[in-house]
Amino acid sequence: MNKTIALASMIVLTVILGCKKVQETEVVARTSLKKKQVIYQVFTRLFGNTNSTNKPWGTIEENGVGKFNDFTDKALKEIKDLGVTHIWYTGVPHHDVITDYTEFGISMDDPDVVKGRAGSPYAVKDYYNVNPDLAVDVNNRLGEFKALIERSHKAGLKVVIDIVPNHVARNYEGLTNPEGVVDFGANDDKSVTYNVNNNFYYNPDESFKVPVWENNYSPLGDEKHPLEDGEFDENPAKWTGNGSRLSQPKMNDWYETVKINYGIAPDGTKDFDELPEGFENKDYKAHLQFWKDKKIPDSWKKFKDIALYWLDMGVDGFRFDMAEMVPVEFWSYMNSNIKNKNPEAFLLAEVYNPSLYRDYIKKGKMDYLYDKVQLYDTLKHVMQGHGKTDNIPPIQEDLKDIEHHMLHFLENHDEQRIASPEFAGNAKKGKPAMVVSATISTSPTMIYFGQELGEPGAEDAGFGKPSRTSIFDYIGVPTLQRWVNNKQFDGGQSTAEEKELRDFYKRLLNFTINSTALAGNYQDIHLYNRKHTNNYSDRVLSFVRWSIEEKLIVISNFDDSNSYEFNLEIPQELINTLSLKDGVYTVKDELYGKYKSSLNIKNSTGTINIKINPLESFILKIY
Repeated sequence: MNKTIALASMIVLTVILGCKKVQETEVVARTSLKKKQVIYQVFTRLFGNTNSTNKPWGTIEENGVGKFNDFTDKALKEIKDLGVTHIWYTGVPHHDVITDYTEFGISMDDPDVVKGRAGSPYAVKDYYNVNPDLAVDVNNRLGEFKALIERSHKAGLKVVIDIVPNHVARNYEGLTNPEGVVDFGANDDKSVTYNVNNNFYYNPDESFKVPVWENNYSPLGDEKHPLEDGEFDENPAKWTGNGSRLSQPKMNDWYETVKINYGIAPDGTKDFDELPEGFENKDYKAHLQFWKDKKIPDSWKKFKDIALYWLDMGVDGFRFDMAEMVPVEFWSYMNSNIKNKNPEAFLLAEVYNPSLYRDYIKKGKMDYLYDKVQLYDTLKHVMQGHGKTDNIPPIQEDLKDIEHHMLHFLENHDEQRIASPEFAGNAKKGKPAMVVSATISTSPTMIYFGQELGEPGAEDAGFGKPSRTSIFDYIGVPTLQRWVNNKQFDGGQSTAEEKELRDFYKRLLNFTINSTALAGNYQDIHLYNRKHTNNYSDRVLSFVRWSIEEKLIVISNFDDSNSYEFNLEIPQELINTLSLKDGVYTVKDELYGKYKSSLNIKNSTGTINIKINPLESFILKIY
């Protein structure tokens, strides 16, 4: 093993406590029939792009674009071997783009209502087809995506794509709708602001106006386009995706999209049935039955049909954009229909309001929600050096009844890259946070492509600015391109530091998906040690995870400059719960295989002498 890897700046301490049979009276120590899941979010058009020009506002010809076919068997095997169970192909449905595809019967998109040259993946233009940028043969673009689904399944990966129920592109146009499918808005009564079965909200007698651009902004930068004239024909004007009712939305509104009407009148009145009290405790089958004899708004039916269409295609699940902007009753209808077709479908939703979490999980039948405003934001503050680990255990306590449903991440397409100066400035600072994020609960773990290589997102792409890898522009991702290595997908051009970081992620993620303890029980010991242990810092975090088969202690040092030495204490009550007897246990590192230490238990209290370097940790097993 490479010594630099063995001495990597962060190794988490996970102590696997014992292989002895646990007493049957230990009802709290459950065996884990299921294991943790890991989702690899990849921005599809960027993955296989080997063009390194990176010209701001560059065209598809200048900056290049990746294709579905770039996800070869070799590429998918390497992603799977990273420790991944699901792959979220971001930006698949056909959304607005500036590239001219009129020769294929696709209408031109107007730069005045498109963000960036490559367009926002969340301004979907046609839900029954895929982004033409991603195909080698545009006429066969759907066939190429079907083939990608098949290759992904062959590699052992489940496939997730986006559905964006809150809004669609202003110029929505279905070119390949299945028989009987009518486009959004095609049958709307546009003479009224609202009708329960209209798909959009309108401002009758008013025409849409392009926003007033500020700060010298111009669509497509300095380049002019035949359709860039400050006008877009929409009459009457529709309400904008973020809820703006203005016929001329502001520049910072989601002006490229229009709001979907789910049967909620402008005054907030709901023109649909609400779930009865206590229905949150019923399963998806009861929810499905509830809606069978109800009047369902047209938009509900349209999105249900879209989801079932993609399930028929072979997709295994969905990530729902801005789900909290859509009524929870719709999700009860939508997700019960999805689960009826595929009970194992993976359903992930973007919900940021903690007061809504339980409604969207229980009433809305979501499998998973982003744990952003609690765990992610807190970990980010700790990584940046101005937050305390003391704030993490209360989060797990607050969410303990729904912890399995709160998906953990440190990067995604909306967030800054860890290595960017605006976040942490150093990818290694993500190591302790990644261990905590991946091991503190039974929930799935998500990583964003390039995160495992320390991608800093430094490019000025045009519409997208540094710190986040742009989702709006044709751009290359330098660290990923070095790993892709002219589509050999072997890290042939990666730096030693990038290889070391990827090795860390690979070891950690594979450990998590194979551990029964990480699908089992959790107890904090951090706050206990803060009170009882000398030299135990608020830059360190520790907790215990266990199942019948294995028992783990996790400890991480978030401090990037200070080492700590202390006797980590495991309280008597927990030692008894774990059925550990007095004695000395040999422990050996499982993540890197080098570190050895001892767990001493006396009078049913355990101690481990810890010497932990900056950003360091360990994974240990008791023998």
